[in-house]
Amino acid sequence: MVAVVALTALPGQNASAKPATPTQHAPHRATHAPTAADPAQRTLSESDARYLLTRTGYAPDARELAPFVGLTRAEAVDRLLAQTRRTAVTPVPAWVNEGPLYGEAVKNLTQEQRRALDQRRNLMANQLAGWWAQEMATTPSPLTERMTMFWHNHFVSSDDKVREPGVLYRQNVLLRANALGNFGTLLHSVSKDPAMLIYLDGAGSRKGHPNENFAREVMELFTLGEGHYTELDVREAARAYTGWSIDRPTMTYLWRPNFHDTDTKTVLGQTGNFDGDQMLDILLARPETATFVTTKLWREFVSPTPDTAQVTRVADVFRSSGYDIRAALKALLLTPAFWDARTRGTLVKSPSEFVTDTVREFDIGYDDPAMLAQQMRVLGQDLFRPPNVKGWPGGDAWIDSTTLLARKQFVERMFRATENANAGGPAMAPQMVTARPGVQRTAFQPPSSMPRTVAGVRFDLARWLQPYALGPVDVPEAGTRDALQRAVLPFAPAAPQTASENSAAYLQSLLMDPAYQLK
Repeated sequence: MVAVVALTALPGQNASAKPATPTQHAPHRATHAPTAADPAQRTLSESDARYLLTRTGYAPDARELAPFVGLTRAEAVDRLLAQTRRTAVTPVPAWVNEGPLYGEAVKNLTQEQRRALDQRRNLMANQLAGWWAQEMATTPSPLTERMTMFWHNHFVSSDDKVREPGVLYRQNVLLRANALGNFGTLLHSVSKDPAMLIYLDGAGSRKGHPNENFAREVMELFTLGEGHYTELDVREAARAYTGWSIDRPTMTYLWRPNFHDTDTKTVLGQTGNFDGDQMLDILLARPETATFVTTKLWREFVSPTPDTAQVTRVADVFRSSGYDIRAALKALLLTPAFWDARTRGTLVKSPSEFVTDTVREFDIGYDDPAMLAQQMRVLGQDLFRPPNVKGWPGGDAWIDSTTLLARKQFVERMFRATENANAGGPAMAPQMVTARPGVQRTAFQPPSSMPRTVAGVRFDLARWLQPYALGPVDVPEAGTRDALQRAVLPFAPAAPQTASENSAAYLQSLLMDPAYQLK
């Protein structure tokens, strides 16, 4: 927990101290009494609604937040799940339906032609990452994108090895279409997906020479988890997956019966002439699979430390539903632990969440979505390029001295990108002079060292502050400062804030606070 401790340590705490807990920030918490014996019937305050939407998606703006305030927890979770999508809204890159880049013809290319082809591949890979970053920033279904990323980091494939952007695009579409569907269906589909067959070397696995990579990872990382299978199970299961292959001209799945091992296999205590699909069904029938996937969902949405009893209850729902992902998520989001005040602020935002949260919450404009993907890459999350078969470790691993500095620099660039703030903004206009009685004003002096805009990025700070009856140069009073804190932080700031700062400086200090890294 070193990184989180470093993030949340308050002044005077040593490096080994525990992170600040919600009870240390009690004034910021929603502490209303239960309205019914069933916790699922408790109504959501604005703080509760923001917590739900941030944990399951990205930081909401006022329009996204309002429909959830006043609903019961059960109603809010039902609404959240009901409004999810299966498809992206962002227009796809023009090349997605083209044939593969690399084929037999590559063997006859000159060195210069190969170099040009690699440059085109790199351009396409960057465009693909920008496409997904744009979808995160604009989707009407944030939970869908969060679950698409969850499955991308569960069923890992990487551009570093696949090297066909069109294949990775189609896998991303597959993950999104099944993100909240049936886990069994998703497992069967992604296992035979060309990106997976390339990444884990399944396409060349054949009778007499089975490749064990997929057989091992599907047990260890996709279904059972470590300790629930043997090396003999892996070797025997690898034989079942032989015959799965790829039609290279179209980069689509191809069954090659002549490559399949039809002899008897013994896996996990069962014996038969299993093929790959039957082998996956054996894994799905094991109770460990539901527990393993539920535990990963817990770490994604609830806390770094799973509660065994509550995980077991959710896993039972998951398995008894026939692996309905929505059923698992509903049970998970209605567990007492999810709503426990001590759970809030215990998860670190991933780079994609940090960037997308900021862009969506502050309505940041940008000329090229590749800028967003590049920012995520700088912060440690290169879209379509997880570091290894285990994916991004997440949690504390997202934060170190380098990435924390990069996150702060991202916030700084955002504030440099607002012409209104640097020019005084609407607070200087006559109609805003008496916007709120008692609001202090400071003499505005544009910083000479700060550029008025940042190329390609737009942030209208004055417009964002309007609901608070503030301009960038106004000094917010205590109540407004608290409202700003609640709007952007999961709990009160870890670092002391200066009450005399104008609203632009105060908001920036909140986003620089360690608490802004948490959710």
